[in-house]
Amino acid sequence: MTSNIAKRHTSYFYILSHSHSHSHSYSHSHTHTHTHRHTHSDYQLLPTFSDDTPMAVDEFTRSVQAGLQLSKRISYGKDKASMTAPKAPSMKKSLSSCSSSSSLRLPENHRPTAPMVYAVISDPSIVDNPDICSYQPYVYGHCDPPALIPLHMHGITMEVDCYLDTAFVTVTGTWRVHCVTSMSCCDCRIAIPMGDQGSVLGIEVESTRRSYSSQFITPQNEKDGEKVTKTNNGSLMKGNTYLFKISQVDGGSKIHVTIKWSQKLLYQDHEFCLSVPFTFPDHVLPVVKGTSNKEKIMLNVNSGTNTEIICNYSSHPLKETKRKSGELSFSYEADVKRWSTETFLFSYSLSSEDILAGLLLHTPSLHDYDQRNMFCFYLFPGSNKIPKPFKKEVVFLIDISGSMQDEPLENSKAALINSLSELNQEDSFNIIAFNENIKSFSSSLDSATDERITNAIEWMHNNLIAQGATNLLLPLKHAFDMVGKSGESIPFIFLITDGAVEDEIDICNIMKEYLVDEGIKSPRVFTFGIGSYCNHYFLQMLAHMGRGCYDAAYDVDSISDRLPKLLNNASSHALANLTIDGLETLESHELYPFRIPDFYGYPLIVSGRYKGTFPDIVKARGFTADMSAYKIDVKVRKAKGIPLDKVCARREIDTLTAHAWLEQNKQLEEKVAKMSLQIGVPSEYTHMILIQGDKVKPSMDSVLPEEEYSKLENHKVMYLSNLSVGFGNVIASVDNLAPGIEEVKLSEPAGMMMQAASSCYGVVLDRCCCVSVLRCCSRMNDQCAIAVTQLCTALACFECLNCCCEICDSCSDLCR
Repeated sequence: MTSNIAKRHTSYFYILSHSHSHSHSYSHSHTHTHTHRHTHSDYQLLPTFSDDTPMAVDEFTRSVQAGLQLSKRISYGKDKASMTAPKAPSMKKSLSSCSSSSSLRLPENHRPTAPMVYAVISDPSIVDNPDICSYQPYVYGHCDPPALIPLHMHGITMEVDCYLDTAFVTVTGTWRVHCVTSMSCCDCRIAIPMGDQGSVLGIEVESTRRSYSSQFITPQNEKDGEKVTKTNNGSLMKGNTYLFKISQVDGGSKIHVTIKWSQKLLYQDHEFCLSVPFTFPDHVLPVVKGTSNKEKIMLNVNSGTNTEIICNYSSHPLKETKRKSGELSFSYEADVKRWSTETFLFSYSLSSEDILAGLLLHTPSLHDYDQRNMFCFYLFPGSNKIPKPFKKEVVFLIDISGSMQDEPLENSKAALINSLSELNQEDSFNIIAFNENIKSFSSSLDSATDERITNAIEWMHNNLIAQGATNLLLPLKHAFDMVGKSGESIPFIFLITDGAVEDEIDICNIMKEYLVDEGIKSPRVFTFGIGSYCNHYFLQMLAHMGRGCYDAAYDVDSISDRLPKLLNNASSHALANLTIDGLETLESHELYPFRIPDFYGYPLIVSGRYKGTFPDIVKARGFTADMSAYKIDVKVRKAKGIPLDKVCARREIDTLTAHAWLEQNKQLEEKVAKMSLQIGVPSEYTHMILIQGDKVKPSMDSVLPEEEYSKLENHKVMYLSNLSVGFGNVIASVDNLAPGIEEVKLSEPAGMMMQAASSCYGVVLDRCCCVSVLRCCSRMNDQCAIAVTQLCTALACFECLNCCCEICDSCSDLCR
C-alpha cells in the first residue's frame, strides 16, 4: 500500500454539469440553483495521469496534459477561427473498463521543443475566456500538481550569431494569457529548450504588473541586497531545458519575454551544424481570427577565417542579405498561419581541402579586469580524409558501481561495443570494469582481431553487472601501467563514470607523474561523466593533463548520442603533440586549456592571454601517424567582428575553475567570479538572479496611457538555480543514487495526509470511496442520488476527496 501511494500524485477537479435534456442558467456570481434531478454522470472528473500508467510519463507532461484538458472549457465565440481550443488526446475511460490498462490511451510527450510560456493553474475555476465570459460549469477542487496551459503566442523573433564553434541565440516573443478570466491572475512558467551544451546568459520579462531582468552576482554582493526579498527559482529539465516562474500575471494580458543563451555548433561530416529548438505545437496558435502572427529569424555567421562559406542546408526559407569572405548573413520574416513546426537547422562548410589554421588577437576593453591581450588559435579540418590513422593502444575503463544499473550501463556498453568495431587490426585494446575492485578482460593488451573483439563483447555481457561502490585510483593506475611500453603506438585511456570519490585531488597529482613525459608514449586521456553526481571538473582536469577530451551526459537519455562521438575521436586522430612556435617569443602567456590537445579531426580551439607581440606568421607543429613532422603556417590577424572574450569565456572559465578546485586557490576563484560578472557567463562562484520590480500606477495628473504601471517598486530577488554543474556529490555516489537530472517537481511536498495514507485507514477508504459511492448511486432512488452527489461536491470543495484519490486504488484507476 505504501509503495503505491508514494508514486501517486493525481490532480483532480470536479465540474458540475447538466445533461443536455435540461436547460439551466448560470448567474455572474456562479451560484447554482438546482432545478432538475442530478445523477452521478452529471459530475465530470478530469484527472491528470498518475505514475502508474503503463508507460511512465513525467510530471511536467502530465501537468500539460491536464492543462490542455482544462482549456477545452474555453469558448471563443462564433466569429472566431475555432470554437474551442485544440483537442488534447482522449483521457475518458468507462467505469466498466477501470481494471483494464489496455483500454487507456497514453498521453503525448509535451516536453518543450521551442521557447514556451505556460499558465500555472491550481484553481481550475479561473480558466475561461478573458474577453467573453462563457459561463462554463463551475469547477470544484484544485489541481495538484498544478495544470500547465500553453499560452497563445502572438509573435516570435530569433537572432543567432555564430562565431567559430559557438552560437549566441536571442529569442524575443510575446504570449497572451488567453485562458484566465480578466478578473483573475496566475503564475506563468517559462521554458527555454537549448541546443548542444546550452547555457543561459540573460533573461528579461515584461508583464502588466511586473518586470524581470537577470544579472550575475557573487556571494559578497548578497550583502547589498539585505533589504530585498529573496526566493529560489529555476530548474533544469531533461533535454537541456531550463524552467523558471514569474508570478501574478493578469488574465488577458500579454507577456514579453527575451531570452539569451549560448550553445555549441556540432561538427560532423565536415560540416558545422546549428540546431536550435524551434518546433511550436498547434495549441499555441491564437484562435482569434485576423491576428497577425509574425515569425522572424536572423542568422549571422562569422567563421573566423578568410575562406568561402558553403551553405549546405537550411530548414527555413532564409534570404541571403550579406556575403563576404568568411562571413554570411540571412533573414526570414513572414506572417504565418502556423508557427514553425520543425527545429531550426542550418549547416555550412568551409571551402578548403587542407587543414585551416588561424590565430586571432583581441585587445581588452578598459573595463576588463585582465588587461593582458587575448588570442585564439584554431585548427579546422579540411575536406581531405586522414591519409593514415595512428596505431593505437586503447584501454576502456567503465564504471560498474551500483548507480550504473540499467540504462546508464547498457547505453555505455552499446557505445563500447561500437567503438571496438572501429579499431584496426594493428591496434591493441583491453577493457577494465571497476567498482571498489577491478575486472579485466585480459591481463595485458590484446590485438584487435575479430575473434578477440567477439570474445570481449561476450565478456562484457557476462561480467558488466552494476553493483558495489566506486574506486577510481585503482583502475587508472592499472591502465597507465599497462600502456606505453612499445614506442610504435599512441596510448588512449577512456574513463566512463557517474560517481565522485573523496581522493580526486590525490588522483590528479598521481596522474601528473604518469604524464610527465609529453612525448608520443604519453597516454591520451578521455573522460566521460554521466549525470550530475560526478565531479565534472575533476574529469576535465584529467583530460587536460592527458591531451585528450572530456564530455558529459547530464541525463541518461543522451549517453547513446554523446559517448560514441567521444570514443570515435581515437579513430580520427590526425596530429599529435601540437605546439605553436610563436608563444616562446612572448613576454608571458597563459593557455586555456593549459596543454594544447591533439588534433582529432574536429575543430580545435585554444585561447589564452599574453603580454608581448606576436609575429605576423607563426608555425604550428605536430606529428602525423607515420611519425613525420607536420608544420603549417598560421597567419596572425585581429579578430574583426568577433567578440572573442565572449566566444572564449566558457572555455576559460571551465579551465580556471578546474585549476581552482585542484589547487584550492581562492585567488583563482575570485578571478573566475570577476570574469563571470564582466562577460555575463555562469560560473561556480557566481549566481544568476532575477530581479523582480512591481509596477505601480503614476499619479492621477498623468494622462499618457503608456505610463500606466511605469514606476518600479518593491524589488524582489529570485535566485536562478541549476546553472552550474558543481563539484560532484560524494555522498550520493556512496549511496549509489542513480545518475541524471532531478526532474522538476511542480507540486508541493506531501504532507501529513500522505503519511496517513500508509496507515490502516487506507484499507477502510479503499472500500468506501467515490467509486463505490458512484456505483451505489446507480442503484438508489433519485432523491438519495441527489443527496450523495451534493455531498461529494461539498467534500471536493473542502479537499476531502483529495485524500480519497491519493490513497484509494480504485479511484486511481478511475482517474487514469
